[in-house]
Amino acid sequence: MPPIPSTSARLQTLWRRLSPLPGGRWLFSWLFGWMVPYSGSIRPRIVQFAPGHVLVALRDRRAVRNHLRSVHAIALANVGEVASGLAMVGALPPSVRGILVGLDVAYHKKARGVLVAECRCEVPEVTASAEHTAVAHVRDGDGDEVATVTARWLLGPVPAVSDPRARP
Repeated sequence: MPPIPSTSARLQTLWRRLSPLPGGRWLFSWLFGWMVPYSGSIRPRIVQFAPGHVLVALRDRRAVRNHLRSVHAIALANVGEVASGLAMVGALPPSVRGILVGLDVAYHKKARGVLVAECRCEVPEVTASAEHTAVAHVRDGDGDEVATVTARWLLGPVPAVSDPRARP
């Protein structure tokens, strides 16, 4: 039985196949939104996806706005979490798994127009469970930072799975 590819490997393969095609990045983003329905509710557009580096765009539209005619705080948190999550998961080696355990958001100014969340992170060598942070910076069209999203991840080794075909 061949090993099951890691989430990171599956996402990277899908990105490599789709992103060069016309409409491929849109399709990758749509598939991401289908796989992660809540995050998909803001319709993030994955612009760049590489292990440890992700750019995600969020279009300013009525569905993500608040009563102040700016992008809602939770939509900003969501796009930052998408960027940090894809950067982290994309950088994980097959022997490591991670789960989000905390999210902190700092809001700097009203967010309007197309926003871009960028996250760069490196995964340390993981031999035991430990927390690691990934920070996403959400910027507007002028390059001003409108929010900073700090995601805390619990990383740990993937537990060994016994082969069901093996006999004791």
